[in-house]
Amino acid sequence: MGGKAAITEDGLESTWGLNYMANFHLLSILSPAIRAQPPDRDVRIVFGTCSAYMAGKMPDFEPKSSSKKDNGEAGQTEFEASSVYATSKLALMNFAVAFQKHLNAYVRPDKKPMNARVIMVDPGWTRTPGMRRHLTFGTLWGLALYLIMWPVWWLVLKSADQGAQTFLHAVMEEEWGRGEGGYFLKECRKVGWSRPEINDEDLQKKLWSSSEKTIELLEKEGAKRRAIEKKQNEKAEKKEAKTTAKEANTEAKQRRK
Repeated sequence: MGGKAAITEDGLESTWGLNYMANFHLLSILSPAIRAQPPDRDVRIVFGTCSAYMAGKMPDFEPKSSSKKDNGEAGQTEFEASSVYATSKLALMNFAVAFQKHLNAYVRPDKKPMNARVIMVDPGWTRTPGMRRHLTFGTLWGLALYLIMWPVWWLVLKSADQGAQTFLHAVMEEEWGRGEGGYFLKECRKVGWSRPEINDEDLQKKLWSSSEKTIELLEKEGAKRRAIEKKQNEKAEKKEAKTTAKEANTEAKQRRK
């Protein structure tokens, strides 16, 4: 919490990349396989979220090249470390709803109804490492205060096992394997979300399009970087081979003398 946003070697803000972009990219790859599943198969895509999404601030997602970046970030505008976690969860839920619409719009060759359903799960406030870091602000003094108040946290926060119950409910309860999908579950029951942006189709399209451009940009830059590294490695190998051959010739001449 606070401080500077952490940036990956690709120039992507790490929390944004882990919580949102990784999910978007993985499901973009898996989408054809998900839509091609046999009609009698119960397919569920479960997204983990939390109440932090309510504090998210959706920025203007316009991808930009890392060669022109101002703050070391590629494919996005600048994020504030204090709000990027909440923003990533809000974007993830926006994408989850859009992905369910994407699945429902697909017309199967066998004319069967879509059997893949998206489920968003909020496990509630639990005593996990992530919650500990949130409550301590990632500081030593915060950790000391957390330990002092441990009896309070033990009373008001769920255990990890208790928090996992809604996830188990989402994947095992027969009810969530039916209907249109796009469910949001908390405390093992269906609830509504408090942010209208999650169901904003214009925002969903903009976020989806921007995310695709970001992935494309990062893949191109990654390919360029790997090509440069490959050339450098080849040059280094050739140079090493020449040096080895030269040393071998010198040693052979010394032996003949």
